[in-house]
Amino acid sequence: MYGNIKEHLKNELKNIEEAGLYKNERIIVSPQSAKIKVETGQEVLNFCANNYLGLSDHPRLINAAKNALDNRGYGMSSVRFICGTQDYHKELENTISRFFCTEDTILYASCFDANGGFFEPLFTDEDAIISDSLNHASIIDGVRLCKAKRYRYANADVNDLEEKLKEAQAQRFRVIVTDGVFSMDGNVAPLDKIMELAKKYNALVMVDESHSAGVVGDKGKGVSELYNMLGEVDVITGTLGKAFGGAIGGFTTGRREIIDMLRQRSRPYLFSNSIPPMVAASGVEAFNMLEETNELQDKLHVNVEYFISKMQEAGFDIKPTQSAICAVMLYDAKLSQQYAEELLKEGIYVTGFYYPVVPKDEARIRVQLSAGHEREHLDKAIEAFIKVGKKLKVI
Repeated sequence: MYGNIKEHLKNELKNIEEAGLYKNERIIVSPQSAKIKVETGQEVLNFCANNYLGLSDHPRLINAAKNALDNRGYGMSSVRFICGTQDYHKELENTISRFFCTEDTILYASCFDANGGFFEPLFTDEDAIISDSLNHASIIDGVRLCKAKRYRYANADVNDLEEKLKEAQAQRFRVIVTDGVFSMDGNVAPLDKIMELAKKYNALVMVDESHSAGVVGDKGKGVSELYNMLGEVDVITGTLGKAFGGAIGGFTTGRREIIDMLRQRSRPYLFSNSIPPMVAASGVEAFNMLEETNELQDKLHVNVEYFISKMQEAGFDIKPTQSAICAVMLYDAKLSQQYAEELLKEGIYVTGFYYPVVPKDEARIRVQLSAGHEREHLDKAIEAFIKVGKKLKVI
């Protein structure tokens, strides 16, 4: 049987490659940081990690992980409700709740699991989910697992959202679901207007803060802080895999009864191992660092403003952004890969994004800024973008 499938897969892979959509993986042989070493031995500046605060190799997080490894072991070998809950897990959940001004928190192996396990335990075919068109794949998959009526509104379009909310009055319960920062464009959800509509049309609000927590707001508490709405959003999901140390692990935080029901019925929580104690301990340390000082957030904001202004001055087509994501639009898939390869030769590590990660004919280089970047790193990247841009006739 596999012979037939093998030929089919080979043809499909060939088509993907010929279309310029084949994804290759570069191998890093150093810690994740602003400057990394790849398998060839080349040292490059990294501008495509979600390491927004530069914490992935921070000594405080490494030491916290080492201490946890010594004191609580390597892994839990169990799910939470059987014998997989340690004091470190509860401490992290309480820390996250304090940070986001919420009532309770539940941990997952990833935010993909948090989003995937949110809808089905809470909503039935009597209810409605109103989702932004550019929401992350994990939200889309989570919605698919639920029998609720689905509505989809245009990205950050509150007029379209209101029309969908009017239609959804036919259902029992309604939940509006949006990314806080949309991962491919970098724009921020208009949470103030979303919350107004939620009150007007009696809907819950869920926000995925994966690309906004640690980044957006003066203290990095995400879009709810940006719009002065801490504690008002019903449900927030997020990850430890980006600004908060870049490891693994996700969370859902919000109303107490919602979190309690997820503990009882959310399948990714009930049937996945607990996160390792060293990840939980380092997660606590990352949140503590953000509560102590705004130094990293302030540096990140300065870096973003500087980089984007210089790139726009050079003539690049940049998507409007209020985050650490800078989408340099190229539109052509093959061009985005070629551009990334040319930049690597210049010592700049970026990745071309193209369909199906972004819509067809929306290919780009997604630059992600970090508090770990110094001014000379930014200048080198800008110079390389300009050099390659002229060579490939982009600018």
